[in-house]
Amino acid sequence: MLWASDAGGFGLWTIFLGGMIAEEEDIATAILQVARMKSIRVPSLGLLFRPCTAAPTVAPGLRAQARWAHKNALQAPQQPPAIPPTIPLVPDVETFLTVIGRGLRQHAPKFPTWDALFSLTSEQLRELGVEPPRARRYLLRWRQRFREGRYGIGGDLQHVENGVAELKVLEVVKDVMTRERHVVNVPAGKKIEDIPAKDLVKVRGFKVDRIRTIVGPYALPAKNGGARVAITEGMWEDRRGHKVDGGERRRAEVRFKRGVAERKALREKQGFY
Repeated sequence: MLWASDAGGFGLWTIFLGGMIAEEEDIATAILQVARMKSIRVPSLGLLFRPCTAAPTVAPGLRAQARWAHKNALQAPQQPPAIPPTIPLVPDVETFLTVIGRGLRQHAPKFPTWDALFSLTSEQLRELGVEPPRARRYLLRWRQRFREGRYGIGGDLQHVENGVAELKVLEVVKDVMTRERHVVNVPAGKKIEDIPAKDLVKVRGFKVDRIRTIVGPYALPAKNGGARVAITEGMWEDRRGHKVDGGERRRAEVRFKRGVAERKALREKQGFY
C-alpha cells in the first residue's frame, strides 16, 4: 500500500512495507541492495551453453590460435620415408639384416632392393611374413637408427673389402717424451707409410693395448700386424635378457625343486630306495 504526504512542507515520500514505514533514504538503500544482489547472481545453465554470437576479439600484440582435438585434421600429407645411403660395412640388404641379428637374415630374399627395405610399412612387413611382431618392431627401430647415422661397431669404417676391414696402429710423436697411438682403418694390403694422412680414418670402439696390440669388439689379430674385423652375425644386435632359474619371481621355487630332485637322485644312487 502506497501513499504520499506533505507534512511540514518537507515533501518526504513514505512507503508501507510489511507494516513498517520507511523514509526515502531507506528506500534508496534497499533498492541498491537489491541491485547488488542481482549483479552477483550466478547465471543460469542455459547461458553457459548458449553459443557466442559476437566475433572473438584479440588483444593487440597477441596472436590468435585455433586448435583441434585431432592433429590429423590439419596435417600436411606425409612425406615418403627417407632412404639412407649404404656404408662400406653395410653395402646391401643381406649384410644389414646380418649385422642387426635376431635371425632377420632369413628374411633377406623378401626385400628385392635397398629402397624396399627402408620404405615398407609395418603392415607390409607383416604381409611379407616378417614374424613375430617384436621382430618387425626391432627391424623398424634399426631402420630409423640407420637413417639417423647411429651405427653399431665398425659403422665408421671406410675401407672394407669382401666384408673384412684391416686395422693398423698409427703412432704420432708429440714430443721427445710423448707418443700417441691410434687405431686407423687402412685399405687391404697397404701399409700406413704408403697412405696419405688425409686417407687415414680413426676408428671408434678400438684401442691400442701396450704397444702394438689392437683390442676391441670382433677384432682378430692379423698375420702382418694389426687386426682384422669381419662382418659377423649379430655384431650390432641389441641383446635381449634371459631368465635365470625361472626369473626373479620363481627363482627360489625352481632352485628348491632342483635341489629336491638332486638329493633324491643321489639317494637312489646310494641304494636307499
